[in-house]
Amino acid sequence: MDKVIVIAGPTATGKTDLAVELALKVGGEVISADSMQIYRKMNIGTAKPTIEERRGIPHHMIDIIDPDEEFSVAQFKSAADACIKEIVERGKVPIVAGGTGLYINSLVYNISFSDTISDWDYREQLKNLALEKGPLILHEMLEEVDPDSAASIHPNNVKRVIRALEVYKTTGRPISEHKEESRKNPPPYDYKIFGLEVSRDILYCRIEKRVDKMMDLGLYEEVENLLKSGYSPKLVSLQGIGYKEIISAIKGKCSLETAVENIKKGTRHLAKRQITWFNKTDGLKWIRTDKMDIWAMIKILTDALNNQG
Repeated sequence: MDKVIVIAGPTATGKTDLAVELALKVGGEVISADSMQIYRKMNIGTAKPTIEERRGIPHHMIDIIDPDEEFSVAQFKSAADACIKEIVERGKVPIVAGGTGLYINSLVYNISFSDTISDWDYREQLKNLALEKGPLILHEMLEEVDPDSAASIHPNNVKRVIRALEVYKTTGRPISEHKEESRKNPPPYDYKIFGLEVSRDILYCRIEKRVDKMMDLGLYEEVENLLKSGYSPKLVSLQGIGYKEIISAIKGKCSLETAVENIKKGTRHLAKRQITWFNKTDGLKWIRTDKMDIWAMIKILTDALNNQG
């Protein structure tokens, strides 16, 4: 069975750099598993690797939709599966790298998503209810019918809450049950999953530096240009960490200094959620990046490709 390397873990742990270095070593190509890097025109705030940082390695699932387009995990899985198949057929090694746990789980657990389960009228009713009374009311509705899904979905992730409610209304069963059923089909590839981790102090220091670098690179101007281009601040894409905070500063709701601190705080909370998520991923092996150099990490990954270790 063909192998796929997965490099997961929280933000700011060096996933992209390691993926590129591994790709150079083994003849691989990178598939991004990042729910923000899919958007065009959003480069700085998503920490999207530059052309120089990609070092000639093809990167897939980056810059595939505009900020005002919708994109589901089902669409990700379909497109990523196609990428992996094509890479394998060309004799290259697929390397999935990113921190969006839902994207990674869709691949390694081979979760099938039925796009036929839909109720557009109900979906619209829920959207309007969230606008009128706030997202928390939808999350409370979900807690009543599907507590497992409610526990794993943040109340502010309105899109996923609505989807879970929609599936329950349409089928009478929680979306978590549908996902468990779909997992019974094994994945078509041998996924070798690794998570990058560092001490909490080092991670938070890296996050601080990353956000400061984003500001130096022009995050404020990037967000300003998106708004000037006519993109609504209410878009899902612009609710991402880094974007919503800068929008608040642009609108005068807070100072730029406060916005930057909020980005750092939000990113730290994101990192905690990512660690919790990946701790529950079956078969994932953690690599302490502050305990070894990149070549030691490369050896662990190449050994996995060669059925060693």
